Amino acid sequence: MKQRSPLWKWYLCGLLLLATTINYMDRQTLANAAVRVTKEFKLSQEQYGDMELAFGWAFAVGSLVFGFLADRFRVYWLYPIVLSGWSLMGIASAHTDGYWPLLTCRVLLGFFEAGHWPCALKTTFALLDPKDRTMGNSVLQSGASIGAVVTPPMMLWLMTDDIRSWRFAFEVIGGIGLLWVVIWFLSIRKTELDVVIPDDPTKREGMWDILLGRRFWALAILIFGAQTCWHLFRVWLPKFMQEGRGYSETEALTFNSAYYIGTDIGCIAAGVISLWLARRFAISAHGARRWVYAGACVMTSFSVLLLWLPKGWPLMGAILVVGAGALALFPCYYSFVQELSDRHVGRLTGLLSTWVWAVSSPMHKIFGRMVDETKSFDMGMAMAGLAPWLGVIAMKLLWDQSKSSTTSSSPSSA
Repeated sequence: MKQRSPLWKWYLCGLLLLATTINYMDRQTLANAAVRVTKEFKLSQEQYGDMELAFGWAFAVGSLVFGFLADRFRVYWLYPIVLSGWSLMGIASAHTDGYWPLLTCRVLLGFFEAGHWPCALKTTFALLDPKDRTMGNSVLQSGASIGAVVTPPMMLWLMTDDIRSWRFAFEVIGGIGLLWVVIWFLSIRKTELDVVIPDDPTKREGMWDILLGRRFWALAILIFGAQTCWHLFRVWLPKFMQEGRGYSETEALTFNSAYYIGTDIGCIAAGVISLWLARRFAISAHGARRWVYAGACVMTSFSVLLLWLPKGWPLMGAILVVGAGALALFPCYYSFVQELSDRHVGRLTGLLSTWVWAVSSPMHKIFGRMVDETKSFDMGMAMAGLAPWLGVIAMKLLWDQSKSSTTSSSPSSA
């Protein structure tokens, strides 16, 4: 079999970036068309929040299912299945005629989209050495912001003045994912992501040992804070800009693209700074990730300025800083998960994702009810930016320092 070029692993990371981009494009179609959809279907803010709640709980179930499947079956087959599934659900959303059919499509969209993360992290785990994984995960995660950047202008281009034209936009964006499946099969051989882990009895840590350990629960708290910040801004920012600060739809969606450019810069910077800290100061890869995570929390804390800032450039600047910090949290988190175990990357990714989507998704319903009652988005947005500090506290109190100086061994591909 012909030997792959050393650059191939980074090409494949780029393909993962594209998958994340498509994932977020399908996810963001509703947020970008939220005003049109809620007007056409006559939805309250709480009902809009309910759709995100349903999406999140379905994502939680899908994370559990696909997390276990990713450790049991070849990612070569599983990955294109989940990507095809969520793409078809995005297309189906365009043909709904009311609240409940659209809610059903959002549930199935969330279920299949959850499979992306266990499959993607299994792929970077198989491809990359431990020191390269934060950078690889930054490339992977940066697709979230790229997808969110390109979706608003694409939606503006595809949507006409007709309030129902959001349907065509859903169809086009859903169809892009089916093209990725073809590229995947053309780019990789069936066994190239199979991982052979040496049978070392001293490293046979069982799932229950991990789940009952302090490190697992440190990450459970950490990802709750990070997820709350990221997704509240993802879901509610277009509405905040239009209904909370009086921007037009075009202005809000244009700024939404700028926001996600900022998140992408923050995400890639997280990987670069982590590598620089480890090499320049000779600290462990784990320690570098801890410093990057804390720095990102400082940036998300700029959300408190939303309590006082009116419409204008200072407001937009503060939101851009929050966005850059919010996405910088995730490459660190993914690398922490990969430190927990060589053998259970898919299961642990799925279990943690199940946990965080189950407990954080109700925040959208609560947020929507708060907006309905107070007629203001400000307090909820401000609190969301402070949530990631829970992770700093949890890592300080719960992470087992005796194990933090080492990372998982590099697997060899079959």
